[in-house]
Amino acid sequence: MTTQEKKALINSMKGLIVSCQTQHDDPIYTENMHVKMAEAAEWAGAVGIRANSPEQIRDIKAAVDLPVIGLWKIWHDNTDVFITPTLEACKAVWEAGADIIALDCTSQLNAEGRHAYELLAEVKKAIPEAPIFADVSNYEEAVRAVEMGADIVAPTLYGYTEDTKHIEEPDMRMFAKMCRDLGDKVSIMMEGHIYTPEDAMKCMFLGADAVVVGSAITRPHLTAKRFVDLLSGYQDNWRDAERSKH
Repeated sequence: MTTQEKKALINSMKGLIVSCQTQHDDPIYTENMHVKMAEAAEWAGAVGIRANSPEQIRDIKAAVDLPVIGLWKIWHDNTDVFITPTLEACKAVWEAGADIIALDCTSQLNAEGRHAYELLAEVKKAIPEAPIFADVSNYEEAVRAVEMGADIVAPTLYGYTEDTKHIEEPDMRMFAKMCRDLGDKVSIMMEGHIYTPEDAMKCMFLGADAVVVGSAITRPHLTAKRFVDLLSGYQDNWRDAERSKH
């Protein structure tokens, strides 16, 4: 994919991107649930899909005519880095047909004791034709990802790192600063903790090129748990389920 083709692809993805992912221990899991989610998103007018694992990426690419942001969640006990954490995982995602590769570009240490963001340079060298979606957790990581050549940046991991795990709502001030300072260099997308159409619209007004929504649309068990937790006085926190390793 040439630079111009990358830009054309990313420019076509302005609006809602739906994260269509299922894990084997999800109560909604069936073999084709991720495909049905993607088909529903396409019917609704989404501009793209975010999908997890080579298998699910292949299934979704065969079923819908939308760009797919591909990742592979791989958990290890000694690290919180789990989004496409290795070069081999990135290659597998790309070979499965993903149009864009998403990976952890935070300052966290991976299973090998290296900073997660170091993988970005390796992927750009090994798969130069692949557009890169940098998942970060704060403004400083976003700046570094842009400097390293990411094509898309989003605060996906805000709330999933040691420094941010206490939060439940998006940091709109931080996101607005990303859009203002970096929006003329790369595509800035919002992902994480967006639960209503109104919240998504706020992000677009702040300068987002697109908004990625997952749990509020495609994980009804977590939506239900948010209600239950609130009604029970937060005796149990639904965020623990959202952050769980699979």
